[in-house]
Amino acid sequence: MTNDPGPWGSQLRKGVLELAVLGLLESESRYGSSLVDELAGRPGLALTAGTVYPLLARLAKAGLVSATWQESPVGPPRKYYALTDAGRARLRAMAREFAAVAAALEDILKGVR
Repeated sequence: MTNDPGPWGSQLRKGVLELAVLGLLESESRYGSSLVDELAGRPGLALTAGTVYPLLARLAKAGLVSATWQESPVGPPRKYYALTDAGRARLRAMAREFAAVAAALEDILKGVR
């Protein structure tokens, strides 16, 4: 028996990625690689730029985030992402749903670890 969750772990992280990105943008706008670094620094959410950037493009297309280019003091301009009002509403709805699912799973899985 192995402790490796296999592809299920990867799918679980991808499933919560939108919530994580919206949550990180809730307090301030950020540029893409900053988001990637923040997620990579959290072992449970470690994802690659190849996963994060397509999501940012989808969120922008859906009107949940705005994207603007800003000059950088240390290099080329960076694309910054910020929540729109629709993005804030989606974040609140997703956070409520996630909390309900997490609470139900915690109850089911108590003592399993």
